[in-house]
Amino acid sequence: MKLIKPLVVLDLETTGIWIEKDRIIEIGMVKVMPDGKEEVYSSHVNPCMPIPPVVTELTGITDADVKDAPAFAAIAPKVLSFLEGADLGGFNVERFDLPLLAREFTDAGIKFEYANRTIYDAQKVYHLHERRDLSAAFAFYCHQDLKDAHSATADAKATLAILQEQLKRYTPSREDIEALKDFNYKQSSEYFDLERKFRWWNGDLYMTFGKYAKKEPLKVIAKKDPQYLEWVLDKDFSDEVKTMIQDVLNGHHPKQAAV
Repeated sequence: MKLIKPLVVLDLETTGIWIEKDRIIEIGMVKVMPDGKEEVYSSHVNPCMPIPPVVTELTGITDADVKDAPAFAAIAPKVLSFLEGADLGGFNVERFDLPLLAREFTDAGIKFEYANRTIYDAQKVYHLHERRDLSAAFAFYCHQDLKDAHSATADAKATLAILQEQLKRYTPSREDIEALKDFNYKQSSEYFDLERKFRWWNGDLYMTFGKYAKKEPLKVIAKKDPQYLEWVLDKDFSDEVKTMIQDVLNGHHPKQAAV
């Protein structure tokens, strides 16, 4: 790989995926110089908040692992120096790692700008070049080309074949289709409602809209501005949301279900 200027490929492990609030628990960076030399910077980071169990399960990083690690503000100057003058790379780095890193720098009182840098996002390249549609899945699992794609019946038959192959591949000890229910990943588990108007963070529920968006938990809003929550009761929200808001106003706060 020929380089004109240094390239830093970075990755963050974090307490979650809410860019405005979640914190870094580990940072890893590899700097490749035009002459081929490489430098590595890595550090655990104390997020100054509990690490959610689902994150520990995913990353293997526990509260004990970061207890004596530096807070990001303590290493921010060193991280900024490592990034100085380099192009940037990563996987989904443009939509997640860089915005969250920039917010962490801001919280530390340091300005970090990357808009004018060249960014090489491996995920974008991957998604542009590797199809993720039904035809691609049929070829991957069934090793056949999907003929008559976008014919409803052909697509339905192809999907059935894919499910059968997934059952064989991922649950070889079971033949019943219900085994695939274990793979029903709930991508909205961080949200209270399907419209994603209310979001969990660090055990508390936050609004993602309005003047209190992403700022204070509902239990705080209920004390300082209950009229605002009463306004929600008069708007077009689901019965589930309205019941939850009424409970909050009555002093009964919802708890996030275990993931």
